[in-house]
Amino acid sequence: MKTSPHRLLLAAALLLSAFCLPLSAFSQGSLTPPGAPGPTMKTLAQIEPRTPISTAPFTISQPGSYYLTTNLTVSGTNAITIATNGVTLDLNGFTLASTAPSASGYGILINNGLSDLAIFNGHIRGGVTNTGSGTYNGPGFRNGIAGSVEAPDNTRITGVSVSGCLEAGIDLGIGNATVVESCMVHTVGNCGINANTIKSSAAQDCGGSAIFGREVSDSRGESHTGSGVYAASAQNCYGSSSTSTGLSVYNTAQNCSGTSSSATGLYANNAQNCYGYSNYGGGLLAHIAIGCSGYSSSGVGLTAYIANSCSGVSSTGPAQSITYKYNMP
Repeated sequence: MKTSPHRLLLAAALLLSAFCLPLSAFSQGSLTPPGAPGPTMKTLAQIEPRTPISTAPFTISQPGSYYLTTNLTVSGTNAITIATNGVTLDLNGFTLASTAPSASGYGILINNGLSDLAIFNGHIRGGVTNTGSGTYNGPGFRNGIAGSVEAPDNTRITGVSVSGCLEAGIDLGIGNATVVESCMVHTVGNCGINANTIKSSAAQDCGGSAIFGREVSDSRGESHTGSGVYAASAQNCYGSSSTSTGLSVYNTAQNCSGTSSSATGLYANNAQNCYGYSNYGGGLLAHIAIGCSGYSSSGVGLTAYIANSCSGVSSTGPAQSITYKYNMP
């Protein structure tokens, strides 16, 4: 049976009318905007509230995060004193300096027995110089960064340079969890860097031990009267001294070298792939030496109780003094 075209058009019209409702059938919302859009990101103050430091001397007495806004200079006091636990101090690339005519005060003083501290990214500068004979004097700070009496705990110093201080550069002690990393110290009258763990750092022109720590790696220390590097264990380090042992390790030294003008170049209980040089003392001295070499102008080139694949050279003294040797003439 054929369907009339008129009937088809009528059916289509009825179907469309079922879906085409009048405008009054839909609810109408307000066309007025609700207001300015709200913030979609947190501010820096919400993420990490930080307190600016724009004058010195300044005492940090509340836990939190602090940052320098400019270079700061004092004339005879501590530049910054940390007097509470839980402090992060960002030097922000700026310098703490002192013009004290006779060296006094600290660049950063850490009060007695504090913990959970972080200091990073800046400079501490005094005016102390070395007369050339290992005597240090002049203006500026007495200490760069140091504790007052009891060493801090859970403390990290990163990316800080210290120069021209009469006593210590960075002194955190070695008894607690302290780390100094990627720091530099130059021209200080006593200890350069003192911490439990020292990484990728350098201390030069120091009156006392330049690098002093339990675990030291990828670091360099140069001293006049103390050891260049003095550690429980050392890896990939260099130490030199004018009057003391260049590099002294009472456990294991790996891939290290030490030089001294008048004492032992390198000493280690266990030396592996190390080199020692001395003008008037022994080149390398170890209880066990593996793959090591030593040279001395007038002393013994290499001295060991047990030596494996080692060599010693001396210009005027004995080349070697070894009790048991293996894989060597």
